[in-house]
Amino acid sequence: MKINQLIKFQPILKDKIWGGEKLATLLNKQSTRADIGESWEISDVEGDTSIVVNGELKGQDLKQLISKFKADLVGGRIYDHFGEKFPLLIKFIDAKEALSIQLHPHDDLAKKRHNSFGKTEMWYVMQADEKANLIVGFQKEVTSKEYLEHLENKKLLHILNVDEVENGDVYFIPTGRVHAIGAGVLLAEIQQTSDITYRIYDWDRPNSDGTFRDLHTEEAIDAIDYSAQDSYKTVYSKEQNISSEIVSCPYFTTNVLPINGEVFINHEEKDSFVIYMCVAGSVEFKYEDQIENLEMGETILIPNCVKNIVISSEEKSELLEVYIK
Repeated sequence: MKINQLIKFQPILKDKIWGGEKLATLLNKQSTRADIGESWEISDVEGDTSIVVNGELKGQDLKQLISKFKADLVGGRIYDHFGEKFPLLIKFIDAKEALSIQLHPHDDLAKKRHNSFGKTEMWYVMQADEKANLIVGFQKEVTSKEYLEHLENKKLLHILNVDEVENGDVYFIPTGRVHAIGAGVLLAEIQQTSDITYRIYDWDRPNSDGTFRDLHTEEAIDAIDYSAQDSYKTVYSKEQNISSEIVSCPYFTTNVLPINGEVFINHEEKDSFVIYMCVAGSVEFKYEDQIENLEMGETILIPNCVKNIVISSEEKSELLEVYIK
């Protein structure tokens, strides 16, 4: 059986103590809550499997699709490597308050400790309030002893790198790199399918019931990358109606595609699904006799066997294009 449609999924909304209203007000996510921190757009995390909302496949979940369509959905090499596990988790995140300072273990450590993949990820900033920032990495290389001393004395920020950010900024977060999304940032996140996080500092912030979220001080010590870089921001260029690479790693490749007018897309050279996230404007996807509209904050999955599509927009719009090389 061959899969023959573009696929949209029902977002999975996550309440967070640091969440806000932007996912509802700016990205039109349907929620009556005022503390929605994350919208999981495409997920195969256990207990949070995405469900199709369009076409003949409506009502089926991502696990069922992979089981039924296999390489036609995800790609031959990807299916051979991951089997019936979708390799990426796609999110939009709204931080009304700062997230905890955290990091994620690499594949080997995550497998050993949690029977999970590691969590390499990237961020694309969609909107940022004035002076909003991200924490990414250390200012200079430190030892584990220096790190623990600063952590215990509540002076961790003295050694961490803090960048003010604006729309379009990109950060690549490999496993081990300490990071946090600051208050006032709305972003798109692409990551390995994993929900393993080592939280090292949570701003001494209580939950609504007065308890505190767990910290993972011991687990984090041998998972942290203590090295430093001169700059952590990804440098890239944009060209209208051209797909330009911004991040490429063994786990995913992400391109930026500014759209104004009509673009014919050919994915013949890829052996992979392709995901499009609309991060600005509004676009239309055409495949054979199927038409799907994508507004800012929406996501669509193009199966591996669908190689030719047309994307168009009547305004200046922007997509992130995600696949695995």
